[in-house]
Amino acid sequence: MHGAQASLLPDNRRLHLHHGPIDLIVEAFGSGRDEAYQRATSRFMTVLDEVVAELPELRARGHRNGKFSGSIARRMQAAIAPHCDQFVTPMAAVAGAVADDILQHICDGHGMPKAYANNGGDIAFHLMPGQHMTAALASVPGGRATLQSSDHNRGIATSGWRGRSFSLGIADSVTVIANNAASADVAATMIANAVNLPDCPAIERTPASDLSPDSDLGEIPVTTAVGTLTDDQVRQALSGGKTVAANLLGRGLIGAACIQLGDVVEQVGSLEREQLFPAMPNPEFSSRNLTNV
Repeated sequence: MHGAQASLLPDNRRLHLHHGPIDLIVEAFGSGRDEAYQRATSRFMTVLDEVVAELPELRARGHRNGKFSGSIARRMQAAIAPHCDQFVTPMAAVAGAVADDILQHICDGHGMPKAYANNGGDIAFHLMPGQHMTAALASVPGGRATLQSSDHNRGIATSGWRGRSFSLGIADSVTVIANNAASADVAATMIANAVNLPDCPAIERTPASDLSPDSDLGEIPVTTAVGTLTDDQVRQALSGGKTVAANLLGRGLIGAACIQLGDVVEQVGSLEREQLFPAMPNPEFSSRNLTNV
């Protein structure tokens, strides 16, 4: 595995950080940008080794408050704590927690009105008073998610069976906005898992350990293919995700969620000032495609 790499993108505005499975795009605005990128780069050099050092514990189910050494691991544990009555490990929050941690180092200095850290689509935002940031859903013309400095939400994440991580459910995409990226990461995972038809013959599943021997999911079957579903089956599957999303919204754990299965999109919650996910035909929501505008 190559070592950690850091380089400015051709636009000379954004910083690309890459090491193994971690691939970050960060952007800072303001007079302190150069120093912010230096801090982000310095921190990034240690991120993967820090997480790997605690992988056995991070892959274990349970509530381990105060047991982790690294700051990213502690963020991961804090993000799953509200969900520990269900099967979940800290690994459900790893991408979002890395984004949150890098963003904190970006913003540790002065002259930083706003910034973001995008870790493969799990995104952490920093907004000083009076600032806002709009993320464009590139695959959905006109799709927007606007975060205002007056809103407490600072994270967006997407999950689903088509994504880079395993899913127990059949959602094509679940995009969540929450207090931070780690919390959004876990919530998107939990909602996506709940969009399901457990006994449907059109769905193919394989034990996670057969696909990845080190998976934190062990022998739990994960979705590998989804065949043709009837309208009633789609509605039934979506209802499970909507129920979980509504529960998380009611508990104050998320600000909004958009759930997609086939051509059907359901929204739970919204931002105060703008609709988070406009209703559009045949959407392909994925925060992996989010770009700052």
